[in-house]
Amino acid sequence: MKTNVTQVMIDEHTLILRMITVVEHNTALLEKGKFRNWQFYIDAVDFIRNFADHFHHAKEEQVLFLELVKNGMPEKQSPIEAMQMEHDQGRAHVSAMEIAAQKALDGETGQATIIAEHAKGYATLLRSHIEKENDILYPLAERVLPEDVRSDMRDAYKKAEARAPGLKEKYRQLVEEYEQQIK
Repeated sequence: MKTNVTQVMIDEHTLILRMITVVEHNTALLEKGKFRNWQFYIDAVDFIRNFADHFHHAKEEQVLFLELVKNGMPEKQSPIEAMQMEHDQGRAHVSAMEIAAQKALDGETGQATIIAEHAKGYATLLRSHIEKENDILYPLAERVLPEDVRSDMRDAYKKAEARAPGLKEKYRQLVEEYEQQIK
């Protein structure tokens, strides 16, 4: 039985999808004029940037994707390039959402439409992205990566997590707090 090197990513996807669900819920209310908690969007950006991007995507990009390339997957015109392009598209949505939410917090009107556009764009992109990773890329990785690299990969994941002590718990709590508000 091979050491699983993608389950940690799948588990992190679960928390990311929970936040996406809250973003989608609040954005639907925003579009109906029934939600004006701009701080929520700042908190969502914080979660996305620090948990989804710096913590989760870093493990993918700096460990999993590199190992896949070392073990024969092309870096260009490949699933890896497609996933990295989607990471960059997500970052663009997050930056635009942050700018608009900060302007709204500062009292500037007309930001709700921009926030909603980028929140929905990010949510749609990420749902599709996670589905491709969970259903295609990760199973492929589990098939092709040799056992002799897996323990180093898991060690690299642990080192990445050790550089951010308490991060998972902090963001799990944030997601739970916002989930409670929509129930």
